Amino acid sequence: MPYPLEVGGVDDYRIKVGSMLVTLVDPNRGYEAAYNRWYERDHFYAGCMIGPFLFAGSRWVATRALKDARWPADDETVASPPDAGSYVAIYFVERGHHADHFDVWARQQVRELYAQGRGFAERRHTHTVLFDHLGAVYRDADPVPIELALDHGYDGLVIAWFDARGGRDARALHDELARSRAPELLEGSPIEIVSSWTPSAGENDPRDVPMDLGSKAGGPERLCQLLFVGGDVREALPALRSYTDAIEADDLATVRLVAPFFRTVVGTDRYADQLW
Repeated sequence: MPYPLEVGGVDDYRIKVGSMLVTLVDPNRGYEAAYNRWYERDHFYAGCMIGPFLFAGSRWVATRALKDARWPADDETVASPPDAGSYVAIYFVERGHHADHFDVWARQQVRELYAQGRGFAERRHTHTVLFDHLGAVYRDADPVPIELALDHGYDGLVIAWFDARGGRDARALHDELARSRAPELLEGSPIEIVSSWTPSAGENDPRDVPMDLGSKAGGPERLCQLLFVGGDVREALPALRSYTDAIEADDLATVRLVAPFFRTVVGTDRYADQLW
């Protein structure tokens, strides 16, 4: 059936994100620029973007000042220590093709790249996990769909990890936040999208990969939210702190980590000298 000629909304097109890869990594000190260049000039493409059914990717960076703005300061469930992880790369895979990309192509591709000497030893993974998409809440009536969020050019990103309480799983927590807390957060905010994700099946199983991938994915109660910000990400943090405080006060979830990032400037080493 052909598409209608009228303008379509968020749900009117067939390309839908089904899962994502989040990889939060630190270069070793003294290798910041070398890591940045290796990742964006080789691994971003050879390790991810050229693979089947992966349709979008972007990179983000936490300077020392942004790491200092993370909370809570004493939880090491996701990042150990809580300020670990300077660069995060995020990739979207089309719905229905998780196994086609990750199981059939990506794991073999990584092994082949390392066999060719195209890895980067001077780095440490903090949290590298695959997630399934649960849903999104938008600020605007005609928003940027989540499928376009990585390509839209948002200035900032905040990633928040929660463990649901009271026997809830991540979907139940998302549904509850989508009805109440998320709309309140978005109203009048520079945050345009609150998207929700939960670890993919098998993410806590042993994996045949050539590096330590960091902290565990979490169980069915683990909710990861990506919040896309137009403008200075720091301006979004007070309202976001109120959001996470209310979630804990309502006994909905335990906040594990809230981490803001700037978008990297592709083709430059901007921010590489500000990580520590």
